[in-house]
Amino acid sequence: MRMKEFTAERPKPMALVDKKPLLWHIMKLFSYYGFNDFVLLLGYKSEIIKEYFMNNAWKDRSFIMDTTSGKQEIQMLEDSERWKITFLETGEDTMTGGRIKQAEPFVDHEGCFLTYGDGLAYIDIKELLKFHKSKGKLATVTGIQKESQYGFINIENDIAVSFTEKPKLEGLINGGFLVLEKEAFRYIDKSNSCIFEKEPLQSLANAKQLAVFRYDGYWAAADTMKDLEVMNADIAEQNPFWYERGK
Repeated sequence: MRMKEFTAERPKPMALVDKKPLLWHIMKLFSYYGFNDFVLLLGYKSEIIKEYFMNNAWKDRSFIMDTTSGKQEIQMLEDSERWKITFLETGEDTMTGGRIKQAEPFVDHEGCFLTYGDGLAYIDIKELLKFHKSKGKLATVTGIQKESQYGFINIENDIAVSFTEKPKLEGLINGGFLVLEKEAFRYIDKSNSCIFEKEPLQSLANAKQLAVFRYDGYWAAADTMKDLEVMNADIAEQNPFWYERGK
């Protein structure tokens, strides 16, 4: 609802950041580190995501169309992303756990990465994987220390004694960018009502099978239109290492 003016027309992962969908930026991050096999867990307005990737190869690049032989042949003049993408329809109203469970048949014995379609970080994916393997647990979540959007006032006898502008909150939040071993899927119920962030993650934590990769670099989530504006400004200013502008 906080992005209703946008999501009424398109799913949130298709929000534009520097003229490219947020989902594209996330996939480029993984691709930078050599991970190019993706499973997209689709629901709301999934056809828009499908259409983008079906058309992106020619829409944003130069190419030659040759019909002299009576057949239409296309020769791309620029390289395109070499991605393998599985478009998995998981149901419009399915919760996060139910969606992830449906991806289990597409995950091999090496496990998988997992992230949301509305968050972006300049995280070293290989370091995340290295950390996960070193801990020997079934799952790893990236922990982010987020700043409060409000200032905190400390008072004594109704008098302010200090004021802290947007202090860092205690504890870490789930910043997405997870690693799951194949065995971790047994903690996820196949019910469409299963919420991954509740019972599955809590059960993994209770079993001492959830590691936390601390990350203090750039991280942002598009929860509101204001967040999206900030993301666009950040990309324009920082030109992330994994992102070649315009390609």
